[in-house]
Amino acid sequence: MVGLLLIAHQPLATALASSALHVFSRDPRCGTWRLKALDVLPDAEPAEVERLARLELAQLDDGHGVLVLTDCLGATPANVAARLVAPGRVEVVAGANLPMLLRAMCYCDAGLEALAEKAIAGGMRGVTAIARTSVSNRLGGSTDDDLARVQDQQ
Repeated sequence: MVGLLLIAHQPLATALASSALHVFSRDPRCGTWRLKALDVLPDAEPAEVERLARLELAQLDDGHGVLVLTDCLGATPANVAARLVAPGRVEVVAGANLPMLLRAMCYCDAGLEALAEKAIAGGMRGVTAIARTSVSNRLGGSTDDDLARVQDQQ
């Protein structure tokens, strides 16, 4: 199973991991996901964050690789994550959000490259305007199509 490492500004990494485990709390695999979170403090030294991240990678990699999800491209967590890339062993995706993590957890038995693609798709599909659904509800309009579209994106 591909390991998942979240590296993000404090407290986002831990919050995403906790939220995902909350969503999947009734899933029988809940205790088997290879998931770790590394919160980066505001004054953290990048070299120290990298050292800690490499320790987490070593624990997570069971031979199938690790997908690293990070929050903001160009910031310290993503810059550190970029140093971890090792083709076939460690892939990194920026722009982490909960839908991205949930999708990654659902496909953690896929190969590393395929998992990265699934995570990106989940993250992108999870970003959508839902204002129309709310307006339709208030105006008494038909929401069947709106709800189907939102459910399909999940």
